Amino acid sequence: FNIPPNKKVIVTYELFGNISSMKIYFAGAIRGGREDAEFYFNIIHYLEKFGVVLTEHVGSTELSEKGEVSRTDNDIFQRDLNWLQSADVVVAEVSTPSLGVGYELGIAEKLKIPVLCLYRPIKGKRLSAMINGNEKFQCRAYQGFDEAKTHINNFLKQEQKT
Repeated sequence: FNIPPNKKVIVTYELFGNISSMKIYFAGAIRGGREDAEFYFNIIHYLEKFGVVLTEHVGSTELSEKGEVSRTDNDIFQRDLNWLQSADVVVAEVSTPSLGVGYELGIAEKLKIPVLCLYRPIKGKRLSAMINGNEKFQCRAYQGFDEAKTHINNFLKQEQKT
């Protein structure tokens, strides 16, 4: 098909409605491990098509397991809590276990913020039952970036309807 660029915008609008104003809180491991930082970056970049990602720094490959060393832990906590309280949805990558991400998900549940948890199945490991067993979270396994994008699309379309 040879679709003019303006038709693609119309299709996107019809598919997702007006979600460009959506505030998205992305959660991913920082002090728990940075093995997936590049993947976080790619997810965040994709999420930016749908709204404002409040926590885009989580995808920075310059951020180490030490976290943001220029801020105090309390500053980070207060800032992130404010962002979380203002979020419309939470998208979390939970393949790398992280106390911080688990805490953020618990707060999101308490605030009744819709949550999508993405994870890669890893042989010999299982996703925490506190995450996977929580019926308020949508937990979706993925093998690659395209599959993760499909889960994100489905989640955001569903949340746009509610």
